[in-house]
Amino acid sequence: MAGSIIQYVLYLTILVALAIPLGAYIKRVMYGEKTTFSKIFTPCERAVYKVLRIKGDEDMTWKQYLVSILIFSGIGFVFLFLLQLLQGVLPGNPQGLGGVNWDLSFNTAASFVTNTNWQAYSGEATLSYLTQALGLTVQNFVSAATGIAVLFALIRGFTKVKEKGLGSFWVDMTRIIVQILLPLNLAITLLLVGGGVVQSLKSAETVTLLEPVAVSAEGEILEDAVIDLAAKTVSVDGKIVSDAEIVTEQFVPLGPAASQIAIKQTGTNGGGFFGVNSAHPLENPSAFTNLIEMISLLLIPAALCFTFGKAVQNKKQGTAIFLAMFLMLAAALGVLAVNEQNAATALSENSAVDVSMADQAGGNMEGKESRFGIVASATWAAFTTAASNGSVNSMHDSYTPLGGMVQMLQMQLGEVIFGGVGCGLYGMLAFAILTVFIAGLMVGRTPEFLGKKIEPYEMKWAVLMCLATPIAILVGSGAAAMVPEVAQSLNNSGAHGFSELLYAFSSAGGNNGSAFAGFNANTVFLDVSLGLVMLFARFLPIAGTLAIAGSLAGKKRIAMTAGTLSTTNGMFVFLLIFVVLLIGALSFFPALALGPLAEFFGGIA
Repeated sequence: MAGSIIQYVLYLTILVALAIPLGAYIKRVMYGEKTTFSKIFTPCERAVYKVLRIKGDEDMTWKQYLVSILIFSGIGFVFLFLLQLLQGVLPGNPQGLGGVNWDLSFNTAASFVTNTNWQAYSGEATLSYLTQALGLTVQNFVSAATGIAVLFALIRGFTKVKEKGLGSFWVDMTRIIVQILLPLNLAITLLLVGGGVVQSLKSAETVTLLEPVAVSAEGEILEDAVIDLAAKTVSVDGKIVSDAEIVTEQFVPLGPAASQIAIKQTGTNGGGFFGVNSAHPLENPSAFTNLIEMISLLLIPAALCFTFGKAVQNKKQGTAIFLAMFLMLAAALGVLAVNEQNAATALSENSAVDVSMADQAGGNMEGKESRFGIVASATWAAFTTAASNGSVNSMHDSYTPLGGMVQMLQMQLGEVIFGGVGCGLYGMLAFAILTVFIAGLMVGRTPEFLGKKIEPYEMKWAVLMCLATPIAILVGSGAAAMVPEVAQSLNNSGAHGFSELLYAFSSAGGNNGSAFAGFNANTVFLDVSLGLVMLFARFLPIAGTLAIAGSLAGKKRIAMTAGTLSTTNGMFVFLLIFVVLLIGALSFFPALALGPLAEFFGGIA
């Protein structure tokens, strides 16, 4: 047990240690300051400006900034939608895969444009290399960059005084991609390739196994089987198994995986190159690659907290926001770790399953890779649902009821526990605005945050931002629960079946992308409804963030007095966490009571 605790602490420590310097680097890049790599990347940035005719000194109003985002995202959506439909007649398709159905194309385009990367298909069997690289990987970069750009527009809203401009969306996008995302992901790609992750343009191959394997008619491997290749017979305990099959070859999918995996992690995208995501041995082959991919999940979201503190010239403010997120993450990780290590009661009843830690990982190992065990699986699950990511290295459907509930709750809170790159922090800042408003009402003072007065206009948008995720999830899942074909898509019935449904819409509404494996989401109704939920939950908060930023930029700065509410101390951190959890609890407790809580108290494994 002590060794497990050390591993959990080590993962969190590495995350913080890397996030602090990266946060400082991002701030210098976004404010045009010199960095170690300026001589390399600044000329590239200027070249992009020249080719695309971008004005480096353009200063957009919040409405112009929003329109630019909507046009840019709309073009990306249409391009990706058509690319999937036509991939059967396009090059870069060595597997000869056909075009994708319109509903799945719509769902996938909405998913990747919104930085959700929900996948209702198996990547290696559905999409060509061209679609994966030119469609999905490009959207991984630009959708992530869009979230960071919106965050910096909000930061300028706090720092500017009586101005209308929030900077240029096109300049922000260029800097983020050229000077932050590309170099970071190039380094991570090289580390992953060095660790054995596939990176190839070859078509999939069939290879001969070193040793043949015997498989029963049910598809189970016969461990103690004796195989006679000459006679083509399989025997177990001296008896010939007539319906057994001898497997001598294996299908090995290839493709440019490492480069997509790097940005899927750092950009909090989550779309796996292979169907089983980072549980696949060619996508995540070892403890080394698992560490790289897992830390990458929260690296930029955590770093942006420190970036925020430096950008608003109040490091304590950035640290306070970071601590609120970090404490909620640690609590969620603790609940996950304890429940997965102890396993569900039904597993250990009558010694049906040995859940002890004697000479084994112990606990609930169903759906988890033995090479990762409980610790790396639970940590990944906590990180990926805290981030707006969704990549997995284990099957979340097999987690204990409370372990699955924690993952759902992190997404249902709007994924503000670090959340997606940029969007997690501006979502948390909406909660911070709500917190100072409530605190101001309690003490009878006009609420202020970072020297700007918070008035009804900002509050209305902040409330909409905080409620966008609950509205999307509850309306979507409620409507889906009444559709007969959805019930047929579930892998389980009863409380766990409802949890599968609720998890799917929580993932879409939180722009996450993970799923309870086994839920068949590739139907017309689910493809369309989940796609609409993703679009709503992505672009309404963006509009709200920019509206707040534009309003704040036009205001004067208010001097701090003895009566000003401190937003950097422990009390504010506590209040912020309380408000986030209060909204989540009030919104989702009834739904959670019908799913994971009913499953837990019902004693279901």
